[in-house]
Amino acid sequence: TKTEFWCSESFTELYELFKTLPSMLNRLSSSSDMQSNRRPFETLIRNTISTRSYHTNRQNKVTLYSKISPLGNPSVSVSSELDDWVEKSSKVRVGELQRIIHDLRKRKRFCQALEVSEWMNGKGICAFSPTQHAVQLDLIGRVRGFITAESYFNNLRDQDKTDKTYGALLNCYVRQRQTDKSLSHLQKMKEMGFASSPLTYNDIMCLYTNLGQYEKVPDVLTEMKENKVSPDNFSYRICINSYGVRSDIEGMKKKLEEMESQPHIVMDWNTYAVVANFYIKAGLKDKANDALKKSEGRLDNKDGIGYNHLISLHARLGNKVEVLRLWGLEKNACKRCINRDYITMLESLVSLGELKEGEKLLEEWESSGNCYDFRVPNTVIVGYIEKGLFEKAEAMLEGLMGKGKASTPNSWGRVAAGYLDKGEMEKAIACTKAALALYTEGKGWKPNSKVIAGILSSLGEKGSIEGVESFVGSLRTVIPMNRQMYHVLIKAHIRGGKEVDGLLASMKADKIDEDEETKKILSMKQNNS
Repeated sequence: TKTEFWCSESFTELYELFKTLPSMLNRLSSSSDMQSNRRPFETLIRNTISTRSYHTNRQNKVTLYSKISPLGNPSVSVSSELDDWVEKSSKVRVGELQRIIHDLRKRKRFCQALEVSEWMNGKGICAFSPTQHAVQLDLIGRVRGFITAESYFNNLRDQDKTDKTYGALLNCYVRQRQTDKSLSHLQKMKEMGFASSPLTYNDIMCLYTNLGQYEKVPDVLTEMKENKVSPDNFSYRICINSYGVRSDIEGMKKKLEEMESQPHIVMDWNTYAVVANFYIKAGLKDKANDALKKSEGRLDNKDGIGYNHLISLHARLGNKVEVLRLWGLEKNACKRCINRDYITMLESLVSLGELKEGEKLLEEWESSGNCYDFRVPNTVIVGYIEKGLFEKAEAMLEGLMGKGKASTPNSWGRVAAGYLDKGEMEKAIACTKAALALYTEGKGWKPNSKVIAGILSSLGEKGSIEGVESFVGSLRTVIPMNRQMYHVLIKAHIRGGKEVDGLLASMKADKIDEDEETKKILSMKQNNS
């Protein structure tokens, strides 16, 4: 995939974070971030890790930050909170507003971050520096698209059109895969002397990666070196990825060796993990294990994300002993494991077929004091389903419901599909009804058409009136009445000796015409009489 060089398939938070390559934009978050431009990927990892301890430091004092931060719904307006704060206290600190913007961006609440930035700019709280303009430009690009960002950039004063704002606009083009605009803008940056850092070239390599044009990535690295711009860790990592996704293992190896030979490069755990990922895909187990050893040797002992990553890779290699060893190290080093850590470890145990170990770990999580997150037990539920242990999966789902804990229709639906395949129709119906009861419009889940068709077919042949009406009643809350649903109801009513005129009238009202199948079913009534 286009994100393989992150090697983060197991981490939901990171997958979404890395998908559009926003690591490049950490340079915009504050003036101090400018000093870390040479390691954007590491900055992103560091920022992500910092969220592990978020909300652990409680403040009794009410601050503007504490007022804004709980507004977790991205659609909630923060302007009224800002206005209310100014009206009541008349004090608003620039540093706190910048902190709020940084926090909102980090948590992908871009609309609210932009709202704060625009409020700050519009109220004249301070004269925006090029860095602050770059942050706002980036947010505009994310929320409203590159055309609006382009307009904002064009309206800036000449003194604000620096490498930071030029770089922010380039990121907007790259994020929306605007190849011509990206390359044209890069040329302008070269002419103005703003393309002297690896970050600019990294953007273009990200563009080609996003477009799946991996063969063009090494050429950009070559151009960097020809222009006397030293590649950084990110430059090499994305280039190494470009060889890996093309299954050019030898090319990947040579580029890694080149990176290792650079005196200005400090090798990092992530690069070796990327290499290990491709060795695993190529079936080169020994080379993968060697790369993982090097990766672990460069891992900060408190880097929970790094531990999770290595655990996942060792699980893919079937290294149960290493998985358990690293989990022990992670627990000792990080002191408190968050839900993401438990999910990663449970996924690894499930992939290794160690469901008993998974059950023990789930009990540990339940007593950890962490907030409830259905994704944690669902990892084990999925393991049960994949092993055909549908009764255990259903029992766990029922147990969660009994405790008042949330579950998802998708999990119930998968259990229902398993029961249907086994021919256990009553259980399939019960689980499907549970799934339908949890349905929320617009949340992505839809009933499995194969399962619904199978259940309706069975009910049509031998279902009682009560059973059919109950199931169709649940189903119609999710999908509109259709011919098959009416046919099942008609069949049940005929078997039960009830009139079907009302059903036929409803069918007509729903603009569903009688077809040959309908007539065939109605003939059953005449035969029965």
